[in-house]
Amino acid sequence: MKGFFDMLTMIEVLKAILFGVVEGITEWLPISSTGHMILLDEFVKLNVSKEFLDLFLVVIQLGAILAVVVIYWNKLIPLSTKHGLHISRRKCKMWVKIIVASIPAGVVGILWDDVFTKYFYNYQTVAIMLILVGVVFIIIERSNKNKIAKIDSIDDISYGQAFLIGVFQMIAAIFPGTSRSGSTIVGSLMLGISRTAAAEFTFFLAVPAMFGGSAIKILKYNGGFNSAEVALLAIGMIVAFVLSIIAIKFLMSYIKKHDFKVFGWYRIILGIAVIGYFLAAR
Repeated sequence: MKGFFDMLTMIEVLKAILFGVVEGITEWLPISSTGHMILLDEFVKLNVSKEFLDLFLVVIQLGAILAVVVIYWNKLIPLSTKHGLHISRRKCKMWVKIIVASIPAGVVGILWDDVFTKYFYNYQTVAIMLILVGVVFIIIERSNKNKIAKIDSIDDISYGQAFLIGVFQMIAAIFPGTSRSGSTIVGSLMLGISRTAAAEFTFFLAVPAMFGGSAIKILKYNGGFNSAEVALLAIGMIVAFVLSIIAIKFLMSYIKKHDFKVFGWYRIILGIAVIGYFLAAR
């Protein structure tokens, strides 16, 4: 135990908690969790290897995805025992749509994840994508003002539309700062899907995306995990889980009365601040 606490100091625990807080809050809001995590790493350095840090920033998302599973358990699980064991065809169709939408990002992640991580996971890309997607959010919301959504339920999303939403998710997989939730929500709004249905489909689409992304990182990880690294992952995931529940409930309540423009402005301001900070630091 003494060796364990020598490796895992209180300051490292606090850093892991901070990363968990940022992940839990930003994963579900369309402001880019990966972008925020990369930026946080510029200021708060975990005392771990570069390889483990790359894994940590992805696998910590499992805590966030478990929050979706807990909150939406009844909508996600196709098996029901309410009136005897049976399988919901509606939920099975929903999962087929989720799988279809997962294909573009899945292919990109498997084939070129290391390449994109090497060339795009930096503050320049994050800042640019924060601003660009923020502008797109504002433009789309202004063009959609007073328009009635054509699709109010995930059940009404076609397989073709699901694939197109997956293409938007693929863009986020390539360029950090885009925001996986932000890009899929933008794509959904462009297709005439309501904000509530767009947000829920984004949450559900995250389940295979995050589990798959975490599995790829773990399988590619060459180093063995020591007890301190396992503890840091566990702390980050637990904190992300708790904060994600709060963030999801907040977002679903917020969009019932408001649009996404505030997130667009936040992204633009943050992106400009990031560029300004790093230019001044040179």
